[in-house]
Amino acid sequence: MPGSLRRRPTVLLAAFAAAAALWAPTGAPAAAQTAAGKAAHRVTYDRYSLMVDGKRVLLWSGEFHYFRLPSPDLWRDVLEKIKAAGFNGVSLYFHWGYHSPAPGVYDFTGVRDVDRLLRLTEELGLYVVARPGPYINAETTGGGFPAWLKNVPGRARSSDPGYTRAYREWLAHINPIIARHQVTRGGSVIAYNAENEYAANTDAAYMEDIQKQARAAGIDVPITHNQCCDASWTPTWASGQGAVQIPGVDDYPQAFECREPDVWGTWGEGVTERLSDDAPVYAAEYQAGAIDLGKAGYERCRDLTGPAFMKVYYKSNLIASGATMFGYYMSFGGTNWGRLGQPNDVYTSYDYGAAITENRQLTAKYDEFKRQGLFTTTVAPLTKTDPAPAPASDAAAVHTEARANPDTRTQFVLVRHPDRTTDADASATLTWNAPDGAYRVPVRVKGRDAKVLVAGYDMGGQRLAVSSSELLTHTAAGGRDVAVFYGTEGVPGMTVLRYASEPTVKVLDGKVRAAYDGKGNLRLDYTHRGLARVLITGGGRRPLLLLLGTDAEAATFWKSGGVLVRGGSLVRSARVAGRTVHLRADTDEPADIEVFADTSRMTVNGAPVPSRRTSAGTLVGRVPGPGGVRLPALTGWRAAAEAPEADPGFDDRDWTVADRTTTVSPIKPKTLPVLYADDYGYHHGHVWYRGRFTATGEETEVRLNAITGKGGIYQVWLNGRYLGSAAGGEQKDADEPVNPDPGPGTFAVPPGLLKKGETAVLAVLVENMGHNDDWTADDVRHKQPRGLVGATVAGDPGPITWKIQGAARTDRVRGPLNNGGLYGERTGWHLPGFPDRSWTPASPAARRVGPGVTWYRTEFRLDLPKGHDVPLTLRFGGGSGAPHRVLIYVNGWGLGEYVAGGPQRDFTLPAGILRQRGTNTLALAVIAEGDATVGPVGLHAVAVHRGGVPVSDVPSPGGTS
Repeated sequence: MPGSLRRRPTVLLAAFAAAAALWAPTGAPAAAQTAAGKAAHRVTYDRYSLMVDGKRVLLWSGEFHYFRLPSPDLWRDVLEKIKAAGFNGVSLYFHWGYHSPAPGVYDFTGVRDVDRLLRLTEELGLYVVARPGPYINAETTGGGFPAWLKNVPGRARSSDPGYTRAYREWLAHINPIIARHQVTRGGSVIAYNAENEYAANTDAAYMEDIQKQARAAGIDVPITHNQCCDASWTPTWASGQGAVQIPGVDDYPQAFECREPDVWGTWGEGVTERLSDDAPVYAAEYQAGAIDLGKAGYERCRDLTGPAFMKVYYKSNLIASGATMFGYYMSFGGTNWGRLGQPNDVYTSYDYGAAITENRQLTAKYDEFKRQGLFTTTVAPLTKTDPAPAPASDAAAVHTEARANPDTRTQFVLVRHPDRTTDADASATLTWNAPDGAYRVPVRVKGRDAKVLVAGYDMGGQRLAVSSSELLTHTAAGGRDVAVFYGTEGVPGMTVLRYASEPTVKVLDGKVRAAYDGKGNLRLDYTHRGLARVLITGGGRRPLLLLLGTDAEAATFWKSGGVLVRGGSLVRSARVAGRTVHLRADTDEPADIEVFADTSRMTVNGAPVPSRRTSAGTLVGRVPGPGGVRLPALTGWRAAAEAPEADPGFDDRDWTVADRTTTVSPIKPKTLPVLYADDYGYHHGHVWYRGRFTATGEETEVRLNAITGKGGIYQVWLNGRYLGSAAGGEQKDADEPVNPDPGPGTFAVPPGLLKKGETAVLAVLVENMGHNDDWTADDVRHKQPRGLVGATVAGDPGPITWKIQGAARTDRVRGPLNNGGLYGERTGWHLPGFPDRSWTPASPAARRVGPGVTWYRTEFRLDLPKGHDVPLTLRFGGGSGAPHRVLIYVNGWGLGEYVAGGPQRDFTLPAGILRQRGTNTLALAVIAEGDATVGPVGLHAVAVHRGGVPVSDVPSPGGTS
């Protein structure tokens, strides 16, 4: 069925919409799947673009991971910021492991309420590309697979029966949710992505079955796939068994070396290839940031993929490929809270160098996304273009390419350096045969830059003949058109508009020269400085307010519901009712906000704002900046040492006996029994082992081997004596030989510690840094074990009998990834309300801790001003002594792991998890490899904004739930 759909999209998608009743989820009538009061729409496509009810759509979407922001009210904040940047869509992964702690157990409540998420996208008018996997990668633990899948026999990402039963169970839960939120049922989901970057060890029957499961659940929008990373990878899923309707390509031309942000294009030209003659070109994941492989810090990743890269590569791709479906990865990265991260590539922060930072701040990249996003979602002829002859450049240093709409004849011309990486300053004159005539257009490319210029465009009630400035957006208000053009600071610009007769030109601000040639061409010449305003009336057209600015001035504009606004640090929405414009906006300093609409009154965030009319017919009001914020010092700390598990007399009678002799993992243990933590149901965080043997008195050393994932450690005690620590290992990829000795550690037995004939107790604490992804679709990678893989004691003691203990139970509110098996985690030391009065008063800034685990707890009260957004971080000032790491818990939520000497010292504390007006509990679990001091720990305000969104406290129960 999917294959025939791919070949006949326009006809058969309509048939799917009509037959939706046949695909209603079990137990739910088909009629209930269309939201009450919402009109269903028809989604089709052809080789040019998606279409909704026959109207072409250029899908300009940014990636957002709800699971990396555990505060549902803040989903609104981020999605409103994405919308305000000009995006008309979001790409959403759905994380199987985040919702399923055990086979048959699924949670879609609280921070996992994806129904709420999709309702929000509908409210905001954002299209959704739904991406439920089953595999998603995303640098998340297991690549989105639930950890319990490691115990399921059979290769994942294949048609193996064991895996098939598992993934069908997931799809049976998530697909009906997605189905009822489709555009075809009045919702937001416009496309459904099957699998993810499925290029190695592929199974066409598996790909086909994913699509059959989707259709059976009522998915009737086009099915897509994101191939990594160009058409040379096979298969493309564009034809044959398992083919999707709209195949797409992922592209990361900058790679991930953030230590060298000035080195460009290491992974190619970044031009999205057409994979199907019957479907639009789809840039499914185009690089909008980077993982920080070199631990340079995410600001360097933001430099690597900054505005200059975006201008050159995004605009080049737009014109060279003719793509009309875009997904930018990431628009907002978020946080690998709890044990969410995959160990090889990321740490707690998943900021990604994105346009919106982990702390939800807007950057220069955001400004560039807005400049491009407002353009691409305003200019309808971009939705259907073919390659076209480009204007001739009289200078080899200036390169041109072009596309044109075959119906409107509108032309789009890319102007850049032939060498994308150069930062030269080059000028040329273009001989441009535009739809309205031949023009000589001077252009200049200053530094790493690119421009998309437009000719032959019906701009509302105006006719744009040609321009050397870039079009930002245009709108109509009060019987006139308003258009914004921009260019590089200090560079001359020229715009030609068409009129039946000579119009009246009035320059309201700036320096602009106007000349009418008597042949219908009104030519405007200017230099891009500040913001020039030109009012043009007569000439057979309705009035035009033309705004000519710089890149920086263009970034001050916002557009919401057709209302154009200038000023403020963020305009979330604008609505005109009668003579009043109602804005929701943020400010980080006192500012003027200007509205280009026929209004006389203004409210901002519900409050009236004194305002005045300008000579340009706009409305300007002065809005206040934020108030002051005072943060408390973190005092009143109390400390307690744990790790009683190391004591020989510790009561472990309720622990799990580790006695298995077989495992489904293709990586076999060095010694028996099997000690893999996952085999005993302990999937996340720390795991304790206790092994007993009868001593001979001749023991000389303990020889262990453990796999923790990259960056992990394990620690060893014998009869309560600390023997030391070692780095945990990791297996190589499936195409490399299995490492026979992944995480070795040899620990000397102190003389006289063990007595002949007495029982000895070996205690080992192993950290699980997260599960490997399954990039290669091979179980050597996916089913890599965690925990001990081998254990012997030199000196020929008797056999070792083992017990194992991880997390005591799943926290029903915070989920399975929140905490592991430390004693303090098992007994609630991380939770609010734990009785710590008997603990010793001590500060992490001063107290020196020994090897093992030490906890600190304190409470602090916040009283942040209402109507403000004050993102906070927890900042570590730098400790001393032996290597150590700190698990961070705020109100019982695990918000990260600080590793001394690592790349991250500031940890995001999302509002909602953090009570903005109330008492908060902070708990730190310090795991030290020797004597160490954590150093100072304090709160830091990243920014203070007046505005934001209302944020309710996320439930944070004090008892194990």
